[in-house]
Amino acid sequence: MRLFLAVNLPADVRHAIAHAATPLRAVAPGLSWVNEEKVHLTVKFLGQQPAVMAERVATAMREVAARNRVIDVEVGGVGAFPNFRRPRVVWIGVTPEPKLELLHHDVESSCESLGLPIDGKPFRPHLTLARVRPRASDPQTLRELAHAARAVSYVEEVVITSIDLMESTHTASGSVYRIVASAALRD
Repeated sequence: MRLFLAVNLPADVRHAIAHAATPLRAVAPGLSWVNEEKVHLTVKFLGQQPAVMAERVATAMREVAARNRVIDVEVGGVGAFPNFRRPRVVWIGVTPEPKLELLHHDVESSCESLGLPIDGKPFRPHLTLARVRPRASDPQTLRELAHAARAVSYVEEVVITSIDLMESTHTASGSVYRIVASAALRD
């Protein structure tokens, strides 16, 4: 099973984000845009794992959720990794929130105790809007994309209420996501 841990957003928030990204899609249609229903905040990518590990991770996430309260975050601001001159990913930001950092740290620690490797990169919470394939965009398109990104004024408060263990299955028509287990954070 190809697994990851994520915060899934309410449908109305995903719809508002997709609407806010419309001008970006218009100037750079050649990018690989994420479908509205797949927009999520990745907390940890676990990769290919046996079914028994999925069960162990689900149990660990219920314990993590019991230790963490719901989290208020602000979603807004468009950026790119590493930048708009050489983008690999176009994203909408999630304001760094100490409680979200603590949740991420708790997830990493719990996964490490299961024998899963710690992600050595800093946690930069974001919602992926598009992936940029090599040679998919010319410099002019990237300049227009950066300009359009500065014009996006979408900002929304979102309450994170759960962490989900997700399975990603590759199909001929793209990846299909399925919630394997969901763990509600404390009120």
